[in-house]
Amino acid sequence: MNSLRQGRGRGRAGLPRGHPEGVRVAVITESFLPHMNGVTGSVLQVRDHLERAGHDVFVVAPAVRRHALGMPGRSVPSMPLPSYPAVRVSAPPSVTIARDLRRFGADVVHLASPFLLGWQGVIAAESQRMPSVAVYQTDVVAYTARYGIPQATALAEGHVKRLHRRATLTLAPSEAARTQLELLGVDRVALWGRGVDGIRFAPSRRSEAWRRRIAPGETIVGYVGRLAPEKQVEDLAALAGIRGVRVVIVGDGPSRPALERALPDAVFLGHLQGDELATAMASFDVFVHPGESETFGQTIQEAQASGVPVVATGRGGPLDLVRSSVDGWLYRPGDRDDLRARVEDLVGDAAKRRAFAASARVAVSGRTWSSLGDRLLEHYERAQRLARLDRDLRVRVWPRPELPAVGGASPGPSDRRWSRYVALGDSITEGLCDTSRMPDGAFRGWADRLAQLLALSGNDRTPFRYANLAVRSRRVRHLLEEQLPRCLELRPDLVSILIGANDLVGGPVDIDALAGEVGGAVRALRADGCDVLLATVFLPERAAAGLLARRFAAYNARLRTIARETGALLLDLEAHPELARLDQWADDRVHLRSRGHRFVAYRAAETLGVPHAEALAGLDEAFHVDEDVPARGTWLRRDALPWIWRRLRGRTAGDGLTAKLPDYVIVSRPTGRATLPQ
Repeated sequence: MNSLRQGRGRGRAGLPRGHPEGVRVAVITESFLPHMNGVTGSVLQVRDHLERAGHDVFVVAPAVRRHALGMPGRSVPSMPLPSYPAVRVSAPPSVTIARDLRRFGADVVHLASPFLLGWQGVIAAESQRMPSVAVYQTDVVAYTARYGIPQATALAEGHVKRLHRRATLTLAPSEAARTQLELLGVDRVALWGRGVDGIRFAPSRRSEAWRRRIAPGETIVGYVGRLAPEKQVEDLAALAGIRGVRVVIVGDGPSRPALERALPDAVFLGHLQGDELATAMASFDVFVHPGESETFGQTIQEAQASGVPVVATGRGGPLDLVRSSVDGWLYRPGDRDDLRARVEDLVGDAAKRRAFAASARVAVSGRTWSSLGDRLLEHYERAQRLARLDRDLRVRVWPRPELPAVGGASPGPSDRRWSRYVALGDSITEGLCDTSRMPDGAFRGWADRLAQLLALSGNDRTPFRYANLAVRSRRVRHLLEEQLPRCLELRPDLVSILIGANDLVGGPVDIDALAGEVGGAVRALRADGCDVLLATVFLPERAAAGLLARRFAAYNARLRTIARETGALLLDLEAHPELARLDQWADDRVHLRSRGHRFVAYRAAETLGVPHAEALAGLDEAFHVDEDVPARGTWLRRDALPWIWRRLRGRTAGDGLTAKLPDYVIVSRPTGRATLPQ
């Protein structure tokens, strides 16, 4: 957590984890006490964990008349939801929340199930240059559809998308929820589940006295949760008539009167909490969960911790929690006959219930709130680093860049060893201006350096072959017409693509079409069995470059989407602000000097999972103290005027040139020198 205290110009040094001053977390929650639900419960658990760890927490929550907040924070004006008075709606001006954040000195803003109050919170955090972490916990879009409000569904979907795309980082509780957000166009989504209190919810809480009082001599099939349309509790009518079974429903909500009519034989216990809830949960024989719009399913975890097998719908959060035929059953969504059959299977087989229950208890043993709280702190730190990255970007577009790999950590196949590498691109990949230890007129370049790193980290028994088809001044159409066909002929197992800058700097351009052509090349290579390293383009820190920033950012956003859709490895060079520093750029102001090429090469090596790439980069830098001799003549006469003259004549610097290495060379492993194959 060293970096959490840095940034935003407050002048505080980084504090190590465990420092008495700790981290200051502002929690803005859409729901809070006295209304107890999954959101409130999670906030209380997070607050308790942070405070036990020595951190400070400030809570902003909807106010409820005659109920004090009871902790550091502020209650904001709210009104009850007409159809569900226990739910409060609040949307104070964002400037008032910003004032609270500033006074508290928050290091990170935690948005619990944000919607209306959370929207004001994310705007306030943005205005104070504070990182925000949005915890996606309520599927509002599905709720509006369930309540039969189609116009509101479209509005809710758009609002959820806007909110989470403005938050620095979004935490989804399940793979299903993460996929849902990504399909909406939300980027930077990480998994963070929910913890379970394995001491309170335990098999030892089972009470035969409770069972005799509630359903003497019967098998109890129980449900715990809110009684509202989105929970689909009415589906439990499918269990009517199963011999020896009593349905017991714990919870309250606006649907209770209708459910009591629809389920006349069920026992309704109302809202329970604490030890009373734990006793009821452990005393069930089977737990049922029919809701299809759950982002997680906290009560499923609590049933599992209580040693109770679960029957849940096979959609949404339950998919991450229930291992069908191991610790419960997942039934076909919406299929009430399948729900009944799964319950009957467990009701009629006590041995299977015991086996499923034992597996369920083991499954949740590592899902403690303590471990989840520690992971949350890691997400806070990541959000702080992402916020710093966003502040360095000239233009914000979606999807945004992710944090670059550090210390060899890579999203790519780090255990993969390639033997045939082909580099595609323009002058950057050709290596222009990288004259380090090269004869006059020859250039090295980042791709050459990467080839050496890959050769040295590969299999000693397999020769490493490398070709470089890049040519200066080439555009995306040249990639498709010249480089891609030759590349496919070479049958590589790894291809790098860094191209597009020349298209973006010259006249009008259709960015979607341009990126689409690159995407076509990536798909062709992937279909041929190649791994593809796809790189974003970048600009120097010059005033004139700012005129092109929006183009470059929009093009890079499309490349990120292409990488995600095709499985390409993304070398997001835009995510490295240090590459824009002028000391990385050559005297001609448009190409990288040797230091810049080394930087790109080692960032590529990290992305590909080359062992110890970060340490090797530092060592390489120590051995290459650039002693750049200033070029003769002024930049205008030496570089700018020749470029303008070529443009006026419809020519480029690459006219008449062929690929740097049109055929494979073998990069020898002991020395890294390239030699022609025998």
